[in-house]
Amino acid sequence: MPDDGMLTRIMRVLSCFSADEPAVGAGEIAVRSGIPISTVHRLLADLVAEGLLARAPGRTYTIGARLWELGELSPLSLRLRETALPHMARLYEATGENVHLAVLDGVTPEASVALYVGRVTGSGSIPTLSRMGGRQPLHTTGVGKALLSTRDAVWLERYFRIPLQRETTQSIVDEQRLRSELRRAQLRGYATTREEMTLGNVSVAAPVSHVQGLPSIAIGVVVHLDRADERRLAPMVVQAARDLHHDLRSSH
Repeated sequence: MPDDGMLTRIMRVLSCFSADEPAVGAGEIAVRSGIPISTVHRLLADLVAEGLLARAPGRTYTIGARLWELGELSPLSLRLRETALPHMARLYEATGENVHLAVLDGVTPEASVALYVGRVTGSGSIPTLSRMGGRQPLHTTGVGKALLSTRDAVWLERYFRIPLQRETTQSIVDEQRLRSELRRAQLRGYATTREEMTLGNVSVAAPVSHVQGLPSIAIGVVVHLDRADERRLAPMVVQAARDLHHDLRSSH
């Protein structure tokens, strides 16, 4: 087994890949990771041999099938996403809009984000910035606000130590205003965003009650401003969260 130093270097190499740049060359990996190029070449050879990376055109590398295969063994895939997919499909059929499934991810409150683990969309759905495996801020996304509404006072106190970043002109970055939004979400059982992540988009999302062995979960829909009928969407989203919680508990 590799020692901590080797594992850290491997993670620095893997962290060089992103949705914007899924294929990266050895030289760029050395620059981004801060690892000497000779060491990078040795690490890349080992990672390719194990199937964690794959060679791509132009002397670049991509994430390998073995790494994807291992990721699919996570409870976020085997337990959460597989159980959630029928509920997400029903919500999409009822609304015709983007349906998102996200969990709270982060070592500390200050570093926490909404990690998207499921997505159902169609040709008529409005484009969004979210993707499977993508990470988005908590304070500007519907699922993120729903997740924040489940946090206690101590957690939120740490979360608000870091200034909130504005994604659009409509983003709520004032602590007191956001706290008010979270209290409202707790009372209603669902959270909303209005053009706070993407102009023209509205989101309605609900938290899923805690399930042992899984992080905090939220499910939501993203619609265009012109189609944002909160009174129609909210009950469907809340019911989907309840149904998902029931099935997750039953499958454990």
